[in-house]
Amino acid sequence: MHPTISTDICIIGAGPVGLFAVFEAGLLKLRCHVVDALPQVGGQLSEIYPKKPIYDIPGYPEVLAGDLIQNLMRQIEPFHPTFTLGERVERFEKLEDGTFHLITADGTVIHCKTICIAGGLGSFEPRKPAIENLENYEAGKGVYYMVRDPETFRDQRIVIAGGGDSALDWTIFLANVAKEVTLVHRGTTFRGAVDSAEKVKALHDAGKVNLVLSSNVTHVHGEDALEAVTITANDSTARTLAVESFIPLFGLTPKLGPIGEWGLELEDDAVKVNTLDYSTSVPGVYAIGDINTYPGKLKLILCGFHEAALMAQGAYKHIFPDKKYVLKYTTVNGVPTL
Repeated sequence: MHPTISTDICIIGAGPVGLFAVFEAGLLKLRCHVVDALPQVGGQLSEIYPKKPIYDIPGYPEVLAGDLIQNLMRQIEPFHPTFTLGERVERFEKLEDGTFHLITADGTVIHCKTICIAGGLGSFEPRKPAIENLENYEAGKGVYYMVRDPETFRDQRIVIAGGGDSALDWTIFLANVAKEVTLVHRGTTFRGAVDSAEKVKALHDAGKVNLVLSSNVTHVHGEDALEAVTITANDSTARTLAVESFIPLFGLTPKLGPIGEWGLELEDDAVKVNTLDYSTSVPGVYAIGDINTYPGKLKLILCGFHEAALMAQGAYKHIFPDKKYVLKYTTVNGVPTL
């Protein structure tokens, strides 16, 4: 059993709004622990479009999504937040004293006085290809829907499927890790960055990766673990390749996930909140960013930042109902540290 993590606020979701919530809570000297199902911070910005420019962040005429996340991480450094990444919160328990236990799928227990749900559009689940018996090889048996630790594939024969940035980037990276890398793509052109596609082609021309276009992985084989995949071309010719790992990278789809079963008042798969402090129907639980809903809601990062500021004030009052907090401007007082 994992040791219990104890904190003032547990923030579910390490996207931009969740990270800025750490800053706002830090100004109030509240300790934060952040948990996210994805293996890195940044939410959609890091996972789906790190190189995409964003134009509506105040003070930045243009900022790349990945750079915005880096800046947010620098901004919260003084508050020393802690993180549990690559684990999805599965269970929610309200204790008799009004505090909470959150338990992840991996068994991590987080004890917190308040919860801030900043889960964007929900927990992202991989889009799985329609291959018979694919689920038999999940859970460490050879099929992986995201690369958490590249060393998992050290000296292996692997097949990656997909045509976007993730498939291209991991093909390039794992070419120096795996014994043999084969990239299978159903089309002839890639959706990902042109520079990445050219790098993959150069690696193929140099004999460092195998590139199989106009094809799909159609079957998986193996007794207790994955041993081979069948690749079928668009002209119906097929061949079977011996592999230790298959990594289909077809993007992520948002699902509300276990949060939908926590007894919170919902509306159209979003969490209803009070705009006074973005509290939910359960005292001590708040929701900010794209996962919440209220009259006039706009799904913009900058609106989520505003919600984070008011949420932190509400959480402070919930934790310290007898303390009066006087708002202090950072321009006068600077940024306190925890």
